[in-house]
Amino acid sequence: FFNVEVEEFGIGIPPKAMTLFHWKGTEFTLNWLPLGGFVRPKGENDPEVPGGLAAASPWVRLGVLLAGPTMNLVLGVLVYSLIFNQMGLPDFGKVKVYDVSPNSPASQAGLKVDDIILSAAGQKVTSDTQIRSIILDHLDQPIELTVQRGDQTLTLKATPLSSRSQQEGALGFVPGAPFVPANSWFATLPYSVNTTYEQARQILLLPAQMIRGTLSPQEGRFIGMKGIYDFFQTTVNADVQSREQPATPVSGQQTQPTFFTLSLIATLTITLGVFNLLPFPALDGGRILFVLPELLGGKRVPARFENAVHAIGFMILIAFLLYVNFMDFLNPIHIALP
Repeated sequence: FFNVEVEEFGIGIPPKAMTLFHWKGTEFTLNWLPLGGFVRPKGENDPEVPGGLAAASPWVRLGVLLAGPTMNLVLGVLVYSLIFNQMGLPDFGKVKVYDVSPNSPASQAGLKVDDIILSAAGQKVTSDTQIRSIILDHLDQPIELTVQRGDQTLTLKATPLSSRSQQEGALGFVPGAPFVPANSWFATLPYSVNTTYEQARQILLLPAQMIRGTLSPQEGRFIGMKGIYDFFQTTVNADVQSREQPATPVSGQQTQPTFFTLSLIATLTITLGVFNLLPFPALDGGRILFVLPELLGGKRVPARFENAVHAIGFMILIAFLLYVNFMDFLNPIHIALP
C-alpha cells in the first residue's frame, strides 16, 4: 500500500513508514495500511501552517474536497462509456425479450428470446416499465402480445398469473431495451452520464425505499471486502462463461457476451463517490459542511472543534466498517445476476 503525504499522518495511530523519495516538498512513503492508501496535504487540519490546505481560501478547500468524489463519478461515466461502446446504445423506444423462463406463461404462449414486443393488450409498447405496468393491470386475464421476430410479425396470447412470485414474474420473461451499435465513443457519453446519474439517484433513494418496504434490507445492505470479493468472483465467472460459447449453440441462438464485471466496477466507484459526499463527519461531505459557514457568512468554525468532530466521525466509520465486514462472514450475501 502506497501513501503520499506531506508532514504527518492523519487521525489515528501513525503506521511505521519507509521513505522512498522526496519530490517538490512531497514525501513518498511505503506504509502498512490495511484500509488502503491516502493523500495527506500539508496543513490539512491546521490553519496555522503557512501555505497549508487549511490556511487556503474556503473556495480552494471546497474544490479539493469535491475533487475526490467528482473523480469517482467521472470514472463511473468512463466505465459505462466503455460498456456502451462494446454493447451498443440502448434504444429506449423499443422492448426486447432477453430471457424466458421454462414452463412460464410467456414460454407456453410462444414468446422467445430476442423478440421485440410491439404492443400488449392493445397498447403500443415503448418501454419495459410500460410492459410491466400492463402485465400487472391484467393479472389472471389473457392479453394479446404483438411481437416482431426477425422479419415476421406474430400475435401471441398469454395470461399473467398472480400466483407467481415477484422474482418469477407474472409472465416469466425479462424485458429490456435493445442495443444498437454506437457510431463513436463520444456518442456513448450522454447515455453513460445519464446512467451514472440514475445510479447515484437510486443509491440516495435506498433508505426511503427500505422504509417504504419496496426494497428489502437484504437488497439494500452494505457489503465489505469479502462481499465485494464474492461479487467479483461471480461476475468474472459469468463474463468468462458468456465468452466461452460452443461453435453451434444448442438453442440455435448466439448468446451475447456480458459485462457484469465492468458494471460492478462502475457501481462501486459511483457508490464510493456518493457515499463520500454524504454530510457525515470525516467524509468529504462532512468536511464540506464546515466550509459552508465560512463561504456563506465569512466566519470560520474553530479548527479544534472541527478536528474533534471529524475524529469522532472517523471512529464511528471504522466501527461501522468492522461491523459490515463481520456481517459478510456471519450472513453472506446472496448473489443473483440478471
